[in-house]
Amino acid sequence: MTAGHYTHTIPPLYDEHSRVLILGSFPSPKSRETGFYYAHPQNRFWRVLSDVLGEPFPESADERREMCLRRGIALWDVVKECDISGASDSSVRNAVPNDFDVIFSACDVREVFVTGRLAEKLYERFTGRRAVRLPSPSPANCALGYDKLREAYSVVAACLSGRGEK
Repeated sequence: MTAGHYTHTIPPLYDEHSRVLILGSFPSPKSRETGFYYAHPQNRFWRVLSDVLGEPFPESADERREMCLRRGIALWDVVKECDISGASDSSVRNAVPNDFDVIFSACDVREVFVTGRLAEKLYERFTGRRAVRLPSPSPANCALGYDKLREAYSVVAACLSGRGEK
């Protein structure tokens, strides 16, 4: 995939019942193509999230959207626009942040999770707020086995159940 300047076109997923916000860095080419988050077939996000929530695997974007909203999960990305090559976080340059107040003003977010180091670094730089870093579910992070990924993502379910709240 050729490097270029891209603008985020996928709207944030949230409603007034959202209590947890999960932020990626920037949508992959496959996510931009399909218009929904974590769309690459090898991305483990939906598998691990449905697993830790005790939900059946959501096959379609509509099922994924419904599961998140029913469980109080908001989704978005840290970066609104940037220069990027393919889906490589290491290639991100000239990042411009999304306006997180869109979500924070509409619902009572109790915890912000970020999926990967770049999302964490940029979120904290842009907002001055901390976030809980989860390992990237990307196929590029295949060194981390599924069991360890599931263990890390279990904090999302704990937060939603009240066991992880401050």
